[in-house]
Amino acid sequence: MSVTVRVPAPLQKLTQNQAEVKANGRTVRELIDNLSENFPGIKERICDETGKVRKFINIYVNEEDVRFLQMDETGLKDGDEVSIIPAIAGGRDVGNCPERSRGAIAGGEK
Repeated sequence: MSVTVRVPAPLQKLTQNQAEVKANGRTVRELIDNLSENFPGIKERICDETGKVRKFINIYVNEEDVRFLQMDETGLKDGDEVSIIPAIAGGRDVGNCPERSRGAIAGGEK
């Protein structure tokens, strides 16, 4: 069964710069294994050393987060769309910004 996988920019160097690839698998785990066969090194970026999806990687099947389904045992069917999305962290806490007050950052006075 063929599934469309949306690949995030940081992993596209492993998929020959393709943002979308086709892969096969009856579950998310099988899909990741199939991706690994076709794109060496991708599994190590998605999964930890025990084979579990890394905590900072989110996987969606047809826009549903697998963490709320059956994790890597979530079933797949022909035509499904899978998105691999790395978590985004960072930014600046305006509460700890010594050179400006919250008002200044929001567009008010210094």
